Amino acid sequence: MFSFDNTLKFNNKEIDVFTIGELLVDMISNDYDDSFDCSQYTKLFGGSPANIAMNIKRLGGNSALSSAVGNDGLGDFLINHLKNNNIDTRYISKVDNSTSMVLVSKSKTTPVPIFYRGADYDLQYDDNIEFALKNCKIVHFSCWPISQKNSRKTIEKVIDMAKENNILIGFDPNYHEMIWEKNHNGLEYIKNIISKVDIIKPSEVDAERIFGCDTPENQVKKFIDLGAKLVIMTLGKDGAIVTNGDETLTFKTFATEIVDTTGAGDAFWSGFYTGLTKSYSLKDSLNLGFATSAFKLKHVGAIANLPTIEEIKDIYNI
Repeated sequence: MFSFDNTLKFNNKEIDVFTIGELLVDMISNDYDDSFDCSQYTKLFGGSPANIAMNIKRLGGNSALSSAVGNDGLGDFLINHLKNNNIDTRYISKVDNSTSMVLVSKSKTTPVPIFYRGADYDLQYDDNIEFALKNCKIVHFSCWPISQKNSRKTIEKVIDMAKENNILIGFDPNYHEMIWEKNHNGLEYIKNIISKVDIIKPSEVDAERIFGCDTPENQVKKFIDLGAKLVIMTLGKDGAIVTNGDETLTFKTFATEIVDTTGAGDAFWSGFYTGLTKSYSLKDSLNLGFATSAFKLKHVGAIANLPTIEEIKDIYNI
């Protein structure tokens, strides 16, 4: 049971958070334009697990990332970006498929993506992944790797290994029908996997895609009924609702300025995980997550030049 006033106890491991899944290029429109009429885009580092690993490093934690990129210029761009930011690249594979890319509309609400997938789902379980799992406190993944057969098998092995080694499992249920393997019931698969993870953070849009329209209170209960242990449901400008099944708390947003919402959820995960691994209480870690997200919202692109988690705490008076 997750208690909001308590800290989580972790074994002394080298890696605070091990993220696994998509590493890709974000091509973000230079103008606010959900219809993709914009003719100019900026190439940026992207992929939710990659963003989280980068953010945690900047916040003062220790992270590792496992992913697959193409043996091409875009793959080199991503790997070099990781190296330049002191992220260990030993867990990154180069494969024959082209590096994955997402075309994204710059947005103050919910970004509109168009997906071009290739290398990211060619992620194979190997000795490097197993080594990272045995040496981490938290493992995190999103819907991207479970949406295709090869990487889905990898994540299933990751979950089994994490449970054997008492590793906290975080899951981002960012379901998009467009990324899912044809003739595979992605929604049913997500519902079945919820009981196997510890922490799940759906946005209001994610919950609606999975369950249909309903109130936030009813939505988080549906996740709990499927076996979730801690549900964090973000509600945009209305903050968030969080439940452990017995107690439900509401959180107000720290955001006062919104320039671009791309990567706001990843920034939350980053601040939240860093708080947990630095022995802040669960409630304080949640607030650190929301504060980190608010800081990111003032910048274009998924990655912002974040301060340390201690500085985030002081900036937002947590």
